[in-house]
Amino acid sequence: MLTPDEIERYKRHLVLKEIGGEGQQRLKAARVLVVGAGGLGSPLLLYLAAAGVGTIGIIDDDRVSLDNLQRQIAHDSGSVGRAKTRSAAATLERLNPHVKTKLYTTRLVPENALDIVRGFDIVADGSDNFATRYLINDACYFAKLPLVFAAVGPFDGQLTTFRAFETDAEGKPRPSYRCLFPQSPPAGTVPPCSEAGILGAVAGVMGCLQAVEVVKELLGIGEGLVGRLMLYDALQARFSTVAYTWDPENPLNGRNPRFRDLSHHRKAAAEATE
Repeated sequence: MLTPDEIERYKRHLVLKEIGGEGQQRLKAARVLVVGAGGLGSPLLLYLAAAGVGTIGIIDDDRVSLDNLQRQIAHDSGSVGRAKTRSAAATLERLNPHVKTKLYTTRLVPENALDIVRGFDIVADGSDNFATRYLINDACYFAKLPLVFAAVGPFDGQLTTFRAFETDAEGKPRPSYRCLFPQSPPAGTVPPCSEAGILGAVAGVMGCLQAVEVVKELLGIGEGLVGRLMLYDALQARFSTVAYTWDPENPLNGRNPRFRDLSHHRKAAAEATE
């Protein structure tokens, strides 16, 4: 049940026929894991907390740095040097004391990924490297959890939702991240934002859109982004959407899957350190 304070806090939701009291209680009971408390994770976390998502998991092994504050708005100057998980949790507590946070001040790795994601209803990926994105995708597939993915460039962004553990109305498997991006780009071809730069507000746009899609998935409202990739071009002030489908050759949920667990990630990590 919602408390009188929560009824007052969420009354703009309660008057929406798509949400109402029942939907708000579903948000209160929901458990969302946010991977990364940086540029994407910051606005995403803020809006999930403001929306009344009951339990928010935050996983990030990094610390707040001054050169990231132009986009990582869950943190402030006084948080520099502090673990991002703890800094973000403190911000969410100030914003909405009804929200519980579960912190993982560690890196998501093959050894812990499944145990962590299985404690939640949905995962939102705000990570900044391809190895982690593939790992999250595979872990969500094996855990049968929806995954809302977003990524940003200097002046652009991408957004989609994966439910690869399901089939569509025709019985065909739904696509995963591996269908959209079969292989990660060669090392060194995609510079990190520390080298390429980024307009901070672009991360804000994509993080907010990611929060919208998470709430839609939790409530089962509207049309989701499964099989559709939303593209944002900030310089042209343009949104576009392109369709993509299941790749029967993909190694995760293709016709002849090669991946049965996360052991291939352990092998790849070991090879990378040799």
